Amino acid sequence: MTTVSRIAPEVEWARRLLAGDESAFTPFVESFQHRIFQYTWLMCGQREDAEEVAQDTLLKIFESFDQLEDPERVKAWVFRIAKNYCLMKRRKSVFAPDRELSLDELLPGQEGDRPIQVADTSELPEGRVLRQELSEELERAMRALPDTYRSVVLLRDVEDLSTADTAEVLDLTEDTVKQRLHRGRLALRKSLAAYVEKAQ
Repeated sequence: MTTVSRIAPEVEWARRLLAGDESAFTPFVESFQHRIFQYTWLMCGQREDAEEVAQDTLLKIFESFDQLEDPERVKAWVFRIAKNYCLMKRRKSVFAPDRELSLDELLPGQEGDRPIQVADTSELPEGRVLRQELSEELERAMRALPDTYRSVVLLRDVEDLSTADTAEVLDLTEDTVKQRLHRGRLALRKSLAAYVEKAQ
């Protein structure tokens, strides 16, 4: 009996590239290009910076592709490179914020003990418009998170990296990743709840 294993396409393309198969180049780039830009856009906060960082990241990936030791972990390897370029860009960018927000500034529960509830907008007559607005609000809320939370939420919830891979990319322990993910999600929920309350 033959066992059919599911291999992520990017893993297969990485294997082929390491074996010298140049035909894997285009699908590999296409699979990561948008995701890297989305990550750098939300991490850098400025389109100009994000485009430059995404381009630098892709160049670095192919310059150092022979350093990829385990094709199974190509996703974490790619986002580790993207993270490093984002950090370098943040240090040099004219768009860098004057100050970083404290980790505690966005914690929920600071304004009373009322529980946070996000309304279900799918039943509203203007559902489509509200969903679009909510999507835009979510992106805004993601960009407003401190880097320490945003980077974890992006890798875990948007890129679907495991806790272990996220910890490796960000040089954190798994417990720290879990804690920051929890706090980041709570901060997002608080931000979105405030938006929904205002919209009602």
